[in-house]
Amino acid sequence: MRVRELDVNEIPPIDLLLLADPSRKLIEEYVRRGTCYIAENNKELIGVYVLLPTRPETVELVNIAVSENTQGKGFGRQLLMDAIQKSKAEGYKTIEVGTGNSSIGQLALYQKCGFRITGVDRDFFIRHYENKIFENGIWCRDMIRMSQDLF
Repeated sequence: MRVRELDVNEIPPIDLLLLADPSRKLIEEYVRRGTCYIAENNKELIGVYVLLPTRPETVELVNIAVSENTQGKGFGRQLLMDAIQKSKAEGYKTIEVGTGNSSIGQLALYQKCGFRITGVDRDFFIRHYENKIFENGIWCRDMIRMSQDLF
């Protein structure tokens, strides 16, 4: 797997980004403000993530997704570790991520990779998304905020 920054002339892989965030409007906004990285395996696009500086010395992983046909093969963990390493190399002291209360697999992965829960943004998905989101049979209402120190 090779990870590289999206070229300025390239179109962001919206279909892939939509796997992690159902709001095209929000995706377009944070891709414009952040840095988009894509992962390729044998020249096939298999993953994407977006880093967005939020405060001095802090960056947020606002989207991370792996193509459906390559899920469950460890690429998500590799992408997450790449995001952590790039953030550290760019001098950030903290990396943050938010995920839905219903995102059981993602919550486990983030914690296995060193993230700790820092808070809950109650009703985040009710306030920011038009349609109800269900995942793993759970209504996704709250944003679980997590962070990791990079120093």
